[in-house]
Amino acid sequence: MWVQVDSVNKPGILLEVVQVLTDLDLTISKAYIISDGGWFMDVFHVADQQGNKVTDTKTIEYIEKALGPKGHTLAKDGVKSWPGSKRVGVHSIGDHTAIELVGKDRPGLLSEISAILTNLHINVLAAEVWTHNMRVACVLYINDDTTCRAVEDPIRLSSIEEQLKNILRGPDDDGKTARTNFSIGWTHMDRRLHQMMFADRDYEVKSEVLDYDAPSFRPIITVDRCKDKGYSVVNVRCKDRSKLLFDIVCTLTDMQYVVFHASVSSEGPYALQEYYIRHMDGCMLDTEGEKERVVKCLEAAIRRRVCEGLSLELCARDKVGLLSEVTRILRENGLSVTRADVNTVGEKAKNVFYVRDASGNPVDTNTIEGLCKEIGHTMMLNVKKDPSSSKAPESKKWAKTSFFFGGLLEKFLA
Repeated sequence: MWVQVDSVNKPGILLEVVQVLTDLDLTISKAYIISDGGWFMDVFHVADQQGNKVTDTKTIEYIEKALGPKGHTLAKDGVKSWPGSKRVGVHSIGDHTAIELVGKDRPGLLSEISAILTNLHINVLAAEVWTHNMRVACVLYINDDTTCRAVEDPIRLSSIEEQLKNILRGPDDDGKTARTNFSIGWTHMDRRLHQMMFADRDYEVKSEVLDYDAPSFRPIITVDRCKDKGYSVVNVRCKDRSKLLFDIVCTLTDMQYVVFHASVSSEGPYALQEYYIRHMDGCMLDTEGEKERVVKCLEAAIRRRVCEGLSLELCARDKVGLLSEVTRILRENGLSVTRADVNTVGEKAKNVFYVRDASGNPVDTNTIEGLCKEIGHTMMLNVKKDPSSSKAPESKKWAKTSFFFGGLLEKFLA
């Protein structure tokens, strides 16, 4: 299905549109973007996660409403969002306090954090955790385990903050700041995690995970100049995956770059994306240092969401301390969580953990079998191996495309 958006151009509109489509779990296989002058025109080819055409009437009506002239609303903090966008805890969670954590990653850290919160009589309603380059960013939605209300008492919040900071610093403090932050209200989870890791400068650290250096994981990113049009041209070639377009556009936006034109396509399992950008002040990327920083930041944005190995999907009746119990079992079985998505839907807890062993290697079969025996009688456990190709891309020239302002739309719609 093709989605076309025509609108008056305004700062951040591309990210807003991509965010709506991404939050519906739609995959974007092709896109044509143009926003020269005062007008904005995007065309996206979208499908569901299985690659099928979107035929659900409610989904189509929602897209039309969300991207229409009255689709967006201005939140209290000034951030624009659409009703139903991906906000952790939208499933009748009730009052909550949001905790943001950033620090050095280590095996068992999530278990330590959730244990501390349980001891402080705090219930975790929802959470999302990303790790990259030995750094961790986490957003948790919590409330009091007795009143089921948001935690607002300054003295109690100060105590929680101090204990969480001590956990984040750990025994081998590397000198980089461990940060905690509290807020009451909703936030767009993926956008916030990108902002947190970008502010933490995770892109400056060399990855210590060997598998990430395999050819199938290494994005090819170049930054060139289009002097006749006054743009810097960013080309990205990497393994295609869900939410890739969102991650790249989000990062360019946070780096204060404006996308004027872009084309998105794929070649087998690989994504090909080309962006014509300028800085918000209208300038191109003039120095090698600027170009190198863009390459590093985009590579980090792409890798943050990559999780090789096993995913454990757990479903159980929700209860206070469930996250602490589950992560303790994972830690005791020698598993390290590289990414986590924790949600509460009604009375059910639905959690997904991406795991490796404590050394960062793939998990062996015996460990998984032991884990299934230990928790299989109390909750549903589904073990999945994330599909990935260790085969390197074929050695051939990467044909760089030229941006012709007429003809590309017809090419994509063909």
